[in-house]
Amino acid sequence: MNQTAERANIGLISAIVAVATIGGLLFGYDSGAVNGTQPGLKAAFALDDAGLGFTVGSLLIGCFIGAFFAGTLADKMGRRNVMRLAAILFLIGALVQGLAHDHNIFVIARILGGMAVGAASVLSPAYISEVAPANIRGRMTTVQQIMIISGLTAAFVVNYYLAGAAGASTNPFWGGIEAWRWMYLMQALPAAVFLIALFFIPESPRYLVSKGRNPDALRVLTDLFGPTEGGLKLAEIQASFSVDHRPRLSDVLTPAGGRGFLGIRAIVWAGLLLAVFQQLVGINVIFYYGSTLWQAAGFSEADSLLINIVSGAVSIAACFITIAVIDKVGRKPLLLIGSAGMAITLFAMVYAFSQGALVDNKLVLPGQNGVIAVVAANLYVIFFNVSWGPVMWVMLGEMFPNQIRGSALAVCGFAQWFANYLIAQAFPIMLAGIGLAASYSFYAVCAVISFFLVQRFIQETKGKELEAMEG
Repeated sequence: MNQTAERANIGLISAIVAVATIGGLLFGYDSGAVNGTQPGLKAAFALDDAGLGFTVGSLLIGCFIGAFFAGTLADKMGRRNVMRLAAILFLIGALVQGLAHDHNIFVIARILGGMAVGAASVLSPAYISEVAPANIRGRMTTVQQIMIISGLTAAFVVNYYLAGAAGASTNPFWGGIEAWRWMYLMQALPAAVFLIALFFIPESPRYLVSKGRNPDALRVLTDLFGPTEGGLKLAEIQASFSVDHRPRLSDVLTPAGGRGFLGIRAIVWAGLLLAVFQQLVGINVIFYYGSTLWQAAGFSEADSLLINIVSGAVSIAACFITIAVIDKVGRKPLLLIGSAGMAITLFAMVYAFSQGALVDNKLVLPGQNGVIAVVAANLYVIFFNVSWGPVMWVMLGEMFPNQIRGSALAVCGFAQWFANYLIAQAFPIMLAGIGLAASYSFYAVCAVISFFLVQRFIQETKGKELEAMEG
């Protein structure tokens, strides 16, 4: 349906994308806020390295729970209703994390916030994919990654401002509340905006068809594409669903005569590959532990927080490159370029870190090695955000057939966030045990492996209608 995009109501689609991606902003903010709060967490709750790793990673426990149940709940309750639930959890999580003085309550609130992050991470791109025309779907869904990075950057800016204004993140600030606590409380504002805005966008037409609500689906499709194209699109969507049952989790299993491995469809394995290796390349070590990382490399707390802001800014710029090219060059070439670029820049960081020496329990990088590490890290962030950062979410939102999309997102979202949790939990222990160079060697090797896996197992989805996806 080549004319669909030409006749689409771009204003309505843009408004829907703007609202849906506030979830991405909150996803990024909640993930990045912890970056500048670690001294406060250690002091408030008397945490050692393992305890800090668990407290930081507890968000991710919620993420893989939220991602798994969001996919299946979205098939039962609708994409929009589950995103509303996520907005409520964002709001509660932000307020309780900022005010909790008991470690157990803090961790529970962080898990609740993580459930919201996990739900938003899989549903926002899927929802956008289900309302956007095929030939602009990549650009529309990539906005999600820009909002994620904008949220991260906003968290870094807020952290930098609050720590600077208070003198240190552990000092009292407004209302006698420590600055690090305000780093969490500030998230309540966009969470409230997200919740309210979700009442002004329509439900996904593909969800409506899956529930037999064809008149409602036709109204949404007519608003999106006009009456003629809307009617044609409705027929296509109806034909893409199974005639004998509605979407269910078991749809991810290999059907009779289908392609699969260990009883799971091949297309789901491809999604799992993307989900897991996006984390194994170590990107969230930069985002979650950037301040700790750069202080370990010899920079001051203020300089470390400033480096985080620079990393966030270059990430946003990289995503705009993706928007410009993803629907022209395709998804797979970007993934291959990203894997190669990340491998090279990660190995450059390994070299710089390997030249350092411990002085008073701090890593000091001689000569220009500190500059090499910072430049390589920002180039690495650029390669990630041109490729694996947005493209993984784009592909998870669009690569699965309509019948299995919710169930496949549940499985792949769970795997993505579980891998994220393992990386976040392991980094403080790896840093203390084997050092930065060895830790980053692992991420670099994973980037190399990802190149060959993409080359072999990932199929291009550029320009294909969701109803044409196979698997």
